Amino acid sequence: MPIQNIASAAIPNTPLARGHAVPWSERLRSPAAARLYVIAALLILWEIFARFIVDPLFSAPPSQVFGNMGALLARPGVVEALMLTLGELAAAFVLAILIGLVIGLAVGSTRFSKRAFFPVLMMLYGIPQVTILPILILTFGIGPMSKIVFGVTHGMFPVIIATVASMNNLKPIFRTSAWAMGASRWQTFRYVLLPHMVPGFFTGLRLAMSGVLIGVLLGELYASSKGIGHFTQMFSDNFDQVNLLGIVLIVAAIAMVFNAIVRRVELYFSRWRA
Repeated sequence: MPIQNIASAAIPNTPLARGHAVPWSERLRSPAAARLYVIAALLILWEIFARFIVDPLFSAPPSQVFGNMGALLARPGVVEALMLTLGELAAAFVLAILIGLVIGLAVGSTRFSKRAFFPVLMMLYGIPQVTILPILILTFGIGPMSKIVFGVTHGMFPVIIATVASMNNLKPIFRTSAWAMGASRWQTFRYVLLPHMVPGFFTGLRLAMSGVLIGVLLGELYASSKGIGHFTQMFSDNFDQVNLLGIVLIVAAIAMVFNAIVRRVELYFSRWRA
């Protein structure tokens, strides 16, 4: 059956079911259009704020920042720093997921392990991460490894907490029913526990992504001669607001790309919920 017929049978009042394109009036009221309105409003406010309210020494309008983006990327070392930071972010994010998932599954697997070890993890999570950065610098040097490790320390705890919480939110009747129908421990984990963990786990991944980004950039700001954090510090010290805000926009774009990737992966693993 063609998709138009399916839509007509299932949702008879939609534009697709009527065989017509979505009118512009509906497109302008869509969630995507609302997001564009918010972004446009923020850019307009930023332009007004930077041009008429704030001292130009401390801010720059978005028109100037976007117009200077090509010159910023053409500066020697900026593209290389961007690639280095992206590599550090990707490595730290993957390691944070793997380490956090393994520890979370181990801690949340039994009531005893949760009661014994989860308070210890929460105590470690409460330690301000910036206090251990000098130790990491002394241990791993000022190269990329210290930034990756610092990013991992920021990102793995949200994954651990989300994993443990998702495992404990599973109703015992689901696990008992699977065992009653002859499911093995692996089958119970694969077909009962993992699907149940998807929403909470990916919420933890989003928090972990933000934490990894903060950790890597803080490490580059603290002790580094390369990376986006180094250029951020340099532009800030020189009051070069145009290039500084350009770097900020690049970092924001990186965060949005990572978030979009996590969202796509979440939709793939939760497609059964549809």
